[in-house]
Amino acid sequence: MKLKYRTVFISDIHLGSNGSQAKEAAKFLKCVDCEKLYLVGDIIDMWRLKQRWYWPAEHNEVVRRILKMIKRGTEVVFVPGNHDEAARQYYGLEFGGVKVEPFVVHDGGDGKRYLVTHGDQYDLVVKHSRFLSVLGSVAYEWLIRINTWYNKCRALLGYKYWSVSAYMKLKVKHACTFISRFEERLIAEARRQELDGVICGHIHHSDRIEDEDVVYLNCGDWVESCTAIVEDSTGRMEIVNGLDIVQEWEIEKELRRKEKLAQLEMAGECAMDMAEELDVDWEEDDEEEGEMLLPMGGRWRYLLKK
Repeated sequence: MKLKYRTVFISDIHLGSNGSQAKEAAKFLKCVDCEKLYLVGDIIDMWRLKQRWYWPAEHNEVVRRILKMIKRGTEVVFVPGNHDEAARQYYGLEFGGVKVEPFVVHDGGDGKRYLVTHGDQYDLVVKHSRFLSVLGSVAYEWLIRINTWYNKCRALLGYKYWSVSAYMKLKVKHACTFISRFEERLIAEARRQELDGVICGHIHHSDRIEDEDVVYLNCGDWVESCTAIVEDSTGRMEIVNGLDIVQEWEIEKELRRKEKLAQLEMAGECAMDMAEELDVDWEEDDEEEGEMLLPMGGRWRYLLKK
């Protein structure tokens, strides 16, 4: 059974880059059911794709999953970021059910209104120095590669995932100052537009800040933290760990599968008992293998082979 939400906000998957945890993002989208899905920028890393084409099957699966959600009735809105800025020329258009918008004002279930934007417009480095922005992106990808190998070693030793890059960002004074100013600018923008909050991405740092009458929410990313924002039917916003949600969903799915198999096995035994009582003559289906055909269909044959 899928987890039902009113709205899901997800950003910074960076499809097309080595660091993208696309496989986990696809699993997350598979186990949620929502009325509306916001793709809050940097879904596709066009900067990386321009330098070198990288598009494995896992990345295609994310796109396929989004299209499947549309087919099932989910409204999908794409707010491009700086890494997929080429899509900004298509504002106001719709492709395969995906609406492309520069920003959106989301009406929450509790009546609150939120500005939904990627957030790069409020990053002075991206806004005024594209060279520094691209250079920083390249350096970040190398850091992610180091982080990947480091965590593979940790996994072999039985340790949990730990983000080197996230730790460094929070320990470096300038990075902390940058994040703080970024948050302040977006809170000020939401207040200027007389909104109740802002939902963004961009800095790969999920967070919730309540500044008097305005709430700041950052989706995080699917390169390191694998987080998203979900809204329930009452309008309550929550930052969730996508990996935890996928793990819980898979455990529940496996339990349901075993329960169903147990029921089928029990039903199969009952069918055999009834057949013996009624003295049913089994019809030979394959003389070489001596396979017997049950009166009630192929599923029961499968159970007998176990």
